[in-house]
Parts: sequence; C-alpha cells; structure tokens
Amino acid sequence: MRSVLLPVVLLTAAGLAHAGEPVRYGEPLPDTAAVPLSEALAAFDQHAGKQQRYSGRITQVCQAKGCWIVLEDNGQTARVMFKDHAFLIPKDSSGHAEAVGVLSRKELTPEQLEHLREDSKGLEVSPVEYRILAEGVEIEAVPTS
Repeated sequence: MRSVLLPVVLLTAAGLAHAGEPVRYGEPLPDTAAVPLSEALAAFDQHAGKQQRYSGRITQVCQAKGCWIVLEDNGQTARVMFKDHAFLIPKDSSGHAEAVGVLSRKELTPEQLEHLREDSKGLEVSPVEYRILAEGVEIEAVPTS
C-alpha cells in the first residue's frame, strides 16, 4: 500500500506546486500588458497588423488537432491561429488565455467555412472573422477542485 501511495502523493504535490501558473504553448509571451480582445476590436484600425498581446476567454478549440482557439471578451470574438502550425494545444483547453500575435480581419471562402465547421464539430462560423496569427499562447491553469 505504501509503495502505491507515495507516487500518488508526490504527483499531487508536484501538481499543486504549479497550480495557478499559466501553461505556455509556442513562443514566450512578451512582458507587456495584454489588451482585452473587445478593446482591440473596438479600435481595430489602431491594433491591426501589429504584434501585440491579447486576452480573452477560450470558447472553442479545434477538435481535429488543437491548432486554433476562439477567444471571447465582452461579446467580441477572434479566432487565434497558431503561426506555421508550430504548436498545438489540448482539445479540452478552457479558461482565460493570452496570445501574442498579429490581429487581422478575414473574409472566409466557402471551403474555409466548411473546413472550420468540421474542425469545430458544427459550431457556428462567421463568414467574416477577426483573427490573431499567434506565435505563443498562455492558458491559465483551471483549478481541478
């Protein structure tokens, strides 16, 4: 019994040591304040085309590979695509996230719409969407208890 209990206690303690720390995917995020997504979209022309740090809540994750997420903030959304598919995230990711990348607006072709609908398991996809081409993402660890 002791031989089984010790590894469980050690693994639990290791998990608690990192509780609350964000999990990073891709490149490290710069040490700058994140712009809430709703503020960036409200002033789109001021933020578009520039590398910046954005924040929001994950509402969707690519269910095919984990190669994109949708962030939402105050009713505004943007799809975060991972530059050059350099990293993937777990398909069950949720919670608050920050991404560093370049904001743009994209009109999707019918083929792109269909592809994204398949990847999101049939959820609604807008024919014109805001996008962030991200080099890195940090997701806040969600408490397990």
